[in-house]
Amino acid sequence: MTAAPVPSLVAFDLDDTLAPSKSPLPDAVADLLLELLRRVQVCVISGGQYGQFRTQVLDRLEARGLTPELAERLHLMPTCGTTYYRWDGHGFDQVYAHTLTATERDAALAALETEAMRLGLWETETWGPVLEDRGTQITFSALGQAAPVEAKTAWDPTGERKAALRDAVAPLLPDLEVRSGGSTSIDVTRKGVDKAYGMTELASLAGVALDDMLFVGDRLDEGGNDRPVLDLGVRCHAVEGWEDTADYLTGLLPTLPEPTLPEPTLPAVTPSAPA
Repeated sequence: MTAAPVPSLVAFDLDDTLAPSKSPLPDAVADLLLELLRRVQVCVISGGQYGQFRTQVLDRLEARGLTPELAERLHLMPTCGTTYYRWDGHGFDQVYAHTLTATERDAALAALETEAMRLGLWETETWGPVLEDRGTQITFSALGQAAPVEAKTAWDPTGERKAALRDAVAPLLPDLEVRSGGSTSIDVTRKGVDKAYGMTELASLAGVALDDMLFVGDRLDEGGNDRPVLDLGVRCHAVEGWEDTADYLTGLLPTLPEPTLPEPTLPAVTPSAPA
């Protein structure tokens, strides 16, 4: 760490990086993120929509002492960077959203369902809907959005089933981006809009060069949804779960500049939901 450039901004994937899939941040991670925000800017970029960021990230940071000053340093990029939220002094407001057209959404939903059924990947016993229209992104979740971590891990331990579905759907949607998402999911967005796009936009919006960023994620492998960030040339660190991230941040924090903001204090600020 001592030989590496000191980052001005640290970005994170969410599920299986900062928290177990679809679960709130553990206290240890929330406290480490607040300590990180005292030193540098922080971004969370993941496939979930804003509501997921609210329950998994913001509610937990607020409960641990998020202040308006710290919130000003926090960047939120739901649906893989197809949307962007920033603190406006009162709450987290939407800065942009690359919304799919009705035709694009219908085509993506139809292709995912048809190919999943053809490949025998359409499960009948799920934890919630298999297909979700997130406005800027269509997501296929083989076991539903609320599936427990153990079930999702067991469904496709090698990633072969998910890769087969992605490879079958992509040719049917040549004008859209089709990529692997989480452990059981496929995401469809506008062409060229992925986490690399989000990080490039972030560089402009946050005023931080890509060379001055550090990205932490669990899917930096070939075909993983974090891989575009590595291919973009951003310095990356691979983790295998939130515990690994917590250990890494514990080692990273002492190498960063001294805090320029005071320690979080309770009661926490409660930002309003976006309009």
